[in-house]
Amino acid sequence: MSAFDKYLHAVIVRATGEAQDDGSATIDAHHLLLSLAADQGSTAQQVLASVGLDRAAVREALDREFEHSLSMVGVSPATYGLPGPSRASQHPKMGASARLALERSFASARKKDLRSAHLLLGILQAQIGTVPRALALAGIDQVALVDRIRQALISQER
Repeated sequence: MSAFDKYLHAVIVRATGEAQDDGSATIDAHHLLLSLAADQGSTAQQVLASVGLDRAAVREALDREFEHSLSMVGVSPATYGLPGPSRASQHPKMGASARLALERSFASARKKDLRSAHLLLGILQAQIGTVPRALALAGIDQVALVDRIRQALISQER
């Protein structure tokens, strides 16, 4: 098992915990994003932190996106006092958004060259879905963030 394989496994294990905490049956791209934001010292975490996105800020942005989505259909969590999610008892499976994010990540570099920033790049290249909506609501310029990641990757190659 390569160093990147071990790293990817650790990211997925953390994302699995995030999905279980959300009560989700699937690991989605936003769970991978939370996992990367919590990975102290990685390039992905540093790039996210450079725009004010630590794990707590990502969670807050995702919560805001959830509330916004509910409000679009006339539901206010504050009005209805919705309960928090129950921790999933089943082991979540890889969801479509996470699979696509990983596929985009793997397509961005040769396997031996893959780094945490490639995973983040794969997540952020999605133009629709929970992650882009959450980032937009948080005032994050996703295109500029992708450019930062690419710059970080270029500087690592030197």
